[in-house]
Amino acid sequence: MNTSEKDNPIFPQGERTPADYFIGTARLNLLVPLDETGSYAVGNVVFEPASRTNWHTHPAGQILLVTDGKGHYQEKGQPARHLSKGDVVVIPSLVEHWHGAARDNSFTHIAITNNTAEGTVKWLDPVTDEEYNNL
Repeated sequence: MNTSEKDNPIFPQGERTPADYFIGTARLNLLVPLDETGSYAVGNVVFEPASRTNWHTHPAGQILLVTDGKGHYQEKGQPARHLSKGDVVVIPSLVEHWHGAARDNSFTHIAITNNTAEGTVKWLDPVTDEEYNNL
């Protein structure tokens, strides 16, 4: 974890994310589990170096607000986008993607995820080491 996040985190560290959907260690602090309308959830996610989500989609999109560290975002079939503090990623509905930390740095973002009758996320296959190492 880099110095700024370790010494002065914006939010308390959350619970470890499920190994079924993440590679490596990541922690999720649900800041807003679901708003009063059930329309969206807001979470702070901290990824340890080289940790990442599986490929996944969101039925109604997602927004990532990067608050610390260095990481990556990649849509299926597209080159990865390198991310750092202050970056914003707007993910359209049903776009297959993954996000996570750089190999040598932690990565923190706030995820704003819309909710639908199908839920907030559809988890897919893990991002392979080959896919990750070819960034």
